[in-house]
Amino acid sequence: MKQTILTTIMLAAALFGAQAQKIKGSDTMLPLSQKEAESFMKNNPSQTLIVTGGGSGVGIAALLEGTTDLAQSSRKIKFDEKQKLQEGGKSVKEVIAAYDALAVVIHPDNKVSNLTREQLEGIFTGKIKNWKEVGGADLKIIPYSRETSSGTYEFFKESVLKNKNYVNGIMSLPATGAIIQSVSQTQGAIGYVGLAYLNKAVKAVHVSYDQSKTFVEPSIVNAKNKTYPIVRPLFYYYEVKSEKKVKPFIDYVLSTDGQKIVSEIGFITLK
Repeated sequence: MKQTILTTIMLAAALFGAQAQKIKGSDTMLPLSQKEAESFMKNNPSQTLIVTGGGSGVGIAALLEGTTDLAQSSRKIKFDEKQKLQEGGKSVKEVIAAYDALAVVIHPDNKVSNLTREQLEGIFTGKIKNWKEVGGADLKIIPYSRETSSGTYEFFKESVLKNKNYVNGIMSLPATGAIIQSVSQTQGAIGYVGLAYLNKAVKAVHVSYDQSKTFVEPSIVNAKNKTYPIVRPLFYYYEVKSEKKVKPFIDYVLSTDGQKIVSEIGFITLK
């Protein structure tokens, strides 16, 4: 249904020459931006917004190329990306739209419930290869990751792997939905997704960042009270010269109504 709405909007923009505003990038932020855009357009019928995914890196590259007005990103802009924008004569602004907890997910039949950061590092770097090494069944571990253009890929590497490299040949998937689907269908699988994507098809692991003293469930409550450790900001980036064009939408996202949508989607509000 959402795809139909977006296709209709895109056709209308093409047919009537509407000055559509484009938002592109993070797949994690895709459901949030889509919902915010739908609500914003209802309140502002003269405005047209087109929202697409592709990954945080893709969004920031589109900003550099001038093919998007807003880049949505689940990671902070990199130094080299900022440098390229500056070299292209572009000055960008950063806005935090919401926060997101990253959940580690496994197959629902997997008996493992708790994993430490060190165990997760071992699993995703290839040092731990069998579930029996972390208290589970004698079963090969099959780790799934997002692809390298994804901000979620970058954030997980930074926060959980402490910038160590993922295991060679790891199964990289283009979207969060694909991670959920693959993990739900593969007995020995493990992956990571934004909290808003969690459903009953997978099981969320409780994580410890204090060497097994406390294991915390990924939830909005635990993210807000800062007991769950894998939490990140979600960003919008735009060119300073486009501020007049994008500011009404940004202001809407940051408003009470916009933040209510943040909460409804399953992300964490700014306040």
